[in-house]
Amino acid sequence: MDGNKDEAEKCIQLAERFIAERNREKAEKFLQKAERLFPTQKAKDLLLQITLMAPTASDSQQPRQRKVNPKSENVSKAPEYTPEQAEAVRRIKKCKDYYEILGVSKDATDSEIKKAYKKLALQFHPDKNKAPGSAEAFKAIGNAVAILTDIEKRKQYDLYGSDEDRMAKNSQFHSHSSFTRGFEAEASPEDLFNMFFGGGLSGSNIYVRRDGRWQRQTSSHHESHRQRNEQQGGYGAFLQLLPIILAIILSMASSFIISDAAYSLQQNSKYPVQRITQNLKVPYYVKKNFHTEYQGSVQRLEMSVEEDHRTALQHACYRERNYRDSMLWKAKNFGDRDLFQSAQNMPLHSCTKLNELRNHG
Repeated sequence: MDGNKDEAEKCIQLAERFIAERNREKAEKFLQKAERLFPTQKAKDLLLQITLMAPTASDSQQPRQRKVNPKSENVSKAPEYTPEQAEAVRRIKKCKDYYEILGVSKDATDSEIKKAYKKLALQFHPDKNKAPGSAEAFKAIGNAVAILTDIEKRKQYDLYGSDEDRMAKNSQFHSHSSFTRGFEAEASPEDLFNMFFGGGLSGSNIYVRRDGRWQRQTSSHHESHRQRNEQQGGYGAFLQLLPIILAIILSMASSFIISDAAYSLQQNSKYPVQRITQNLKVPYYVKKNFHTEYQGSVQRLEMSVEEDHRTALQHACYRERNYRDSMLWKAKNFGDRDLFQSAQNMPLHSCTKLNELRNHG
């Protein structure tokens, strides 16, 4: 069994390489082989991912045995996004803070925030939503969950607002981005380099979002001041970077003092001891010293375990249904009856387990 698992992992690694090369046919071949050797959730997720990939040149060279009819031509000319998707992007654009982006209250629990993120991330993923601005909305949602699920960052955000708000108050620079709530999460390393080493943090510069990239605009009123700043050289640039460097160091230091989770839904070397919840009989794993170190309520802990387990099943069920629907669409589009029948008979294991869990509850 371990041998099959190792071989399956090798197949997955090869598939990931072919995905990076946009070779959908070979990636799908190795993922299917991995599933036959040792079924894993990772392989299923990658199979779903490649169904969303744009057709490659090799795919377009394959002969198609189907007739072209006017209806199919009309469908191909339809917009790639729905009015609902466009409206959803506009809603995110109007949001004032992270809580409004995720649609949760300010006293929302960590679990509620994660649930909201998972729902929105699937809705706004660029492979799913082609509406204008969906990529920016997707980044904004990621920024929101990254801050609100971090205890220290959420506390700082509730007290002082976002990085963008604090920087605007300090008059270092002002961003007009609709979606961004944190400068560093939006700009690429190349943009950061150009901004910091090109006088980007001086008070004379205003940064705006154009064509998916941050660009610097310099007002004529402050042009001479900008030129003097640029002449200061590397030392001035280092002084401008110093607050950012200190913030990064403090963030890294805080990550070391955050304690590990009390349990894991997956068994590994860190959580080797299996336990089962009293209510729904959900297996979970703890450390070897759990009985001596854990001081909290086991009942509340197991409620959290069952909630996380239910959320994981909901997410997996969504992926299974989405994968089946994509196969059905592909079968209808290419007139493949065998594929259509296979997709209809595809078992939805996670959905079945989720229904059993609901019935038990």
